[in-house]
Amino acid sequence: MIFPLIGMLLGAWFGLFRAKRKGGKPFDLIQWAAVNAIIFGLIGMFILVIIERMAM
Repeated sequence: MIFPLIGMLLGAWFGLFRAKRKGGKPFDLIQWAAVNAIIFGLIGMFILVIIERMAM
């Protein structure tokens, strides 16, 4: 259950890092963080589903 949460936190950090590196304004930072958090959270959810299915 923790993989999506970890994915979202890592995605938000990664998005902030990318936006800062490109010289983004505060709203750019928020948008990049949110989009990457959603993407990484979905990846974490897929990993969780795969692990749960393999355990059965």
